Amino acid sequence: MLYLILSPLAEQFHALNLFRYITFRAGGAFFTSLLISLLFGTQIIAWLKSMQGEGQPIRSDGPQGHLVRKKGTPTMGGFLILLALTASTLLWTDLGNPYVWIVLWMTVSFGLIGFLDDFRKLTRRSHHGVPGKVKLLLEILIA
Repeated sequence: MLYLILSPLAEQFHALNLFRYITFRAGGAFFTSLLISLLFGTQIIAWLKSMQGEGQPIRSDGPQGHLVRKKGTPTMGGFLILLALTASTLLWTDLGNPYVWIVLWMTVSFGLIGFLDDFRKLTRRSHHGVPGKVKLLLEILIA
């Protein structure tokens, strides 16, 4: 969005030529994502913990270290990653490029599958989320 808004103004304001360079925009996107994660990360994690109580159920037949380390870990942490990635993508990329929209569609759609998987685990209080074959079918349909 910034690219589409500011690059035409580069003729009048030469400093705005920076927005024409993909390396500058990639750096800006990185720092935007970092800032979003730092500003909202603790609040989102606290909110997820309060909503989920004990966190995701842990398989009893898994590694013994998981019973100790993963207990109380909130699920749906991908939400923060998707928020930061989507916001910085929409802010810093050339939105006229169709490949940007394809990658954004894939990323958000796969994140939605992860959300459905985590949501099902939480509502059923089980480590069984969306079955693997269903996830694979959804991923194939999205792709």
